[in-house]
Amino acid sequence: METIINQLNPSQREAVEHIDGALLILAGAGSGKTKTLTTRLAYLIGEVGIDPANTLTLTFTNKAAAEMRERALKLMPRQSTYPPLLCTFHKFGLLFLKFHIEKLGRNNNFVIIDSDDKKRLIRTIAKELKIDLNISFIASEISKYKNSLLSPEVVKENAELSDYKKVAAIYEKYQENIEENNLVDFDDLLMLTYKILDEYPELRKETSERYRYIMVDEYQDTNELQFKLLEHLCSEHGNLCVVGDDDQSIYGWRGANIRNILEFSDNFEGTKVVKLETNYRSTDPILEAANTLIEHNSRRLGKKLVSHKGKGESVKLLHSLDESMEAKSIAHEIHALLDKGVDPEEIAVLYRINALSRSLEEGFTKEGISFKLIGGMRFYERAEIKDIISYFRVISNPYDDFSLLRIINKPKRGIGKASIEKLQKAAYDAHLSIFAFIQKMSTGEVPLTVSKKVETALENLVEDITFLREEISGSLENFISLFEERIKLKEHYAAMVDGFERTMNIDEFYGYFRDAVSKNPDLHLDEFLNDISLQSDQDQIEENAITIMSIHAAKGLEFEHVFVIGLEEEFFPLLGEGCNMEEERRLGYVAITRAKSYLTLCYVDSRFYKGRRKMIDKSRFLGEAGLIQDASLKITKSSTFKKGDLVKHKIFGIGRVQAANKSGKEYKLLINFGGNKKEILSSFVQPV
Repeated sequence: METIINQLNPSQREAVEHIDGALLILAGAGSGKTKTLTTRLAYLIGEVGIDPANTLTLTFTNKAAAEMRERALKLMPRQSTYPPLLCTFHKFGLLFLKFHIEKLGRNNNFVIIDSDDKKRLIRTIAKELKIDLNISFIASEISKYKNSLLSPEVVKENAELSDYKKVAAIYEKYQENIEENNLVDFDDLLMLTYKILDEYPELRKETSERYRYIMVDEYQDTNELQFKLLEHLCSEHGNLCVVGDDDQSIYGWRGANIRNILEFSDNFEGTKVVKLETNYRSTDPILEAANTLIEHNSRRLGKKLVSHKGKGESVKLLHSLDESMEAKSIAHEIHALLDKGVDPEEIAVLYRINALSRSLEEGFTKEGISFKLIGGMRFYERAEIKDIISYFRVISNPYDDFSLLRIINKPKRGIGKASIEKLQKAAYDAHLSIFAFIQKMSTGEVPLTVSKKVETALENLVEDITFLREEISGSLENFISLFEERIKLKEHYAAMVDGFERTMNIDEFYGYFRDAVSKNPDLHLDEFLNDISLQSDQDQIEENAITIMSIHAAKGLEFEHVFVIGLEEEFFPLLGEGCNMEEERRLGYVAITRAKSYLTLCYVDSRFYKGRRKMIDKSRFLGEAGLIQDASLKITKSSTFKKGDLVKHKIFGIGRVQAANKSGKEYKLLINFGGNKKEILSSFVQPV
């Protein structure tokens, strides 16, 4: 273990050797945070002697969890009977609920529905209630309610505006539906876990005492609910180590609360702060641009990345007339790189908004450049894959009406819409699930006024599901062959216009399932379903092509050659209502720090966007990063200082702001420099 510790730099080692109490590891981009986190876990277990079962490490993606698990286990001197629990927040919630959801009067054979299922269910309810609102908006609002721990009753009672009253009505029906069908959505995994811990103090104490050493990756991405959940989990010991970077907090739009990391020291008493500022990824010019840009933000804890690699190529600016010329110019540069033997996996083109990918896709296709688009339609969101998953869900839990309705006439069985509506109503009136109703219908216990053909089709479907249910009680080794033999889903899709592509997708899914079974012969179908429900975009990245992706999707990744397009006002930074300039700047920081050796920032004079061509100004970020000197550029200086902020002056050193008053275009600050109080203009100090 001493050898491993010696491979760390002084800051990393300081973080690893801190054992008890709250610890904030402020890890800059490319500063070895994963190495630090995994080494600390290995150190606690292999050197300090902490039982692996008493540790809990939480991440945001399955990919990050898998990588950390593999790296941490390699560092440990011996394999433990109980390996450390290292998983996503949502996987932890899933495991917790499997043991404790019965405390809420729910059965533990629940199934997770993903965002697509959620929207489909909302669409059905909205139609029933004759409500015409954007489905994505409704889904987002319901998610916000759950993450704010607001029940349908509370939301309904407090809704004032007409649209929000409608959303409240849908939320109420939505929650009733998923509880009746024993389903949970992603937000439930955390909300219900928190609810149980909050309502059962003894269980909270027991859970906290079990996980005595908790670590959290990407802490800047946590929301209010995750913060509250962590408070409960470390309530008995306070041993919470979080790793994050306030300069890379880019998910405010989906609920991430930057205050969680900015105010960590205030929320957890006696916090030790360790800054990782040595960057092992990028060269000096790239980090100079990143540091210079992010210094214009005022809401930050303050750090400066220093390159371990040293000198390198200057940041390049690519100016084009319009988006077509931009795509063509980038394509030519990429061709030249590929001709030199550069690995396409080391080339990425990033953008702020998805609409900008169209010109790239078109241009690269014309130039014959192979690319993969990350963040397009996900594999598990394709209709044919959703159908298989719905079948698997019904086989796992036949009382899942939601999934059964999706596949009741796939492949075609001659069961029309009118027959399905009659079946739904009859089952509802009889207080039975649809599956149970069909079973009783076939034995004559309940009537249904449909044709003999429909009745037979329904009975055959139940027979197939029952047969396959019996098969999953044993080994899943031959399950796919039996499933396809009974259901014939591939045959159904092969007959379509795009049948070749769809059957290839089905084969890919079947191959993935078989591989999962071969790796874990004891795998249960519901485990498999829950695992794929927790997949993310970055878990599905393909190989052997250059990458086109949004900056959000690129977070956590790195490439030798990076092109960033759309460096224009209104595109990057995005302007308008709801725009947060500091978060836009953090996105710029993230984009720049994806590059290891070569960075090209691209801007155009005009773009065709939202149906019309528009002349646009180059981005203020080019000036703020010190790459262009142009009087026409808008430079946004840090001007928001508040009482209590730590600041640094080049002569007086570090001081604390005692008062801040507007003075022209900036602020006049009263600063206490170790007892020496001075009034200083804000442009002469930097946040610490």
